[in-house]
Amino acid sequence: MTANWAVFVAAEPELAATVEERFGAFTHHILATLRKDGSPRTSGIEVRFLDGELWLGMMPDSLKALDLRRDPRFALQANPGAGTEMGGGDVRVGGRAVEVTDAGVKGAYSKEVEPPEPFHLFRTEVTEVVRTFVEDETYLVTQVWHPGEPVRTLKRT
Repeated sequence: MTANWAVFVAAEPELAATVEERFGAFTHHILATLRKDGSPRTSGIEVRFLDGELWLGMMPDSLKALDLRRDPRFALQANPGAGTEMGGGDVRVGGRAVEVTDAGVKGAYSKEVEPPEPFHLFRTEVTEVVRTFVEDETYLVTQVWHPGEPVRTLKRT
């Protein structure tokens, strides 16, 4: 089961706000895609949350774009920043990326983001959102959300 970003925000607004804040703290993040041979590839990427969607924009014919065209599965890790603070925790999103070729949609995105032309644009279908953080300097807490389910919280010492 997948969901767009708006579905996640409606289901879990507090967690969604934390995830968006973590991605908003830095410009560059890490995208994992799958190569032709099935091995992982990690690449830097900028992401945008606009109009209820999590968007991935990339240069034409970049390896990550070609990977996603071939196999749409991805994992997206927010930049943890410098040092060990990671305010808000460590967050990642998994799902499927769907390439957008509709000129109207790409045009609206371009007006808002002003990416270098030409570019690939992918809309995400989220399958998982995970946040991991330390609570009270004692517990490692992991929050996991899947579409259609409530957040599951796990605590370890």
